[in-house]
Amino acid sequence: MRTYYIAALALSIVLFNACSLSGQQKETREVKLDKKQHIAAFAEGCFWCSEHIFEELAGVDSAVSGYAGGHTINPTYEEVCSERTGHAETILVYYNPEIISYSQLLDAFFNSHDPTTKDRQGPDVGSSYRSAIFYLNAEQEKLALQAVVKWKGAFKDPIVTQIAPLDKFYRAEEYHQNYANDNPYNPYIRNVSMPRFNAFKQECKLKMKSNN
Repeated sequence: MRTYYIAALALSIVLFNACSLSGQQKETREVKLDKKQHIAAFAEGCFWCSEHIFEELAGVDSAVSGYAGGHTINPTYEEVCSERTGHAETILVYYNPEIISYSQLLDAFFNSHDPTTKDRQGPDVGSSYRSAIFYLNAEQEKLALQAVVKWKGAFKDPIVTQIAPLDKFYRAEEYHQNYANDNPYNPYIRNVSMPRFNAFKQECKLKMKSNN
């Protein structure tokens, strides 16, 4: 599992945080969702991979790694990995609808992972790696349901993607942000993330920033 590759790094950060936050309440990492912004939220396995993929799409301003769909407040990475918080590794995508539409982002979602494997994506197993579309409004919910119908014929097995409202989104710890770009020699990035990114880039019909 991916956790093996970052155990030492995560441990050092946990110890640092434990010392820094001793006797203090953890600062919240909840992202306030601005309804005026164009935002999408997707879970499709490792958020290192997903963030890298979506940030390369023309029209995407940024992608943030974090946690959504759970029942605890302000979860940490270690808590999410325990599979007891109900959260999924999720990315929050900020996009320009004049360049890329929400429907096109949904196409990228279904084209960049296997939505037929329940609670699993590649070597990563557990509900935190589940396939999910978290919608922010009724229009996104409608388009997500339509996308499932559109894409079901592209897969041998039934799509198991969860479609649910985005109630809260918690930004992941800073060492997770832009992880693939900042850690190109990490074994997980080299052996899992990059092959997945390259496969998506080869199949994707959407405009990529690297192709500009």
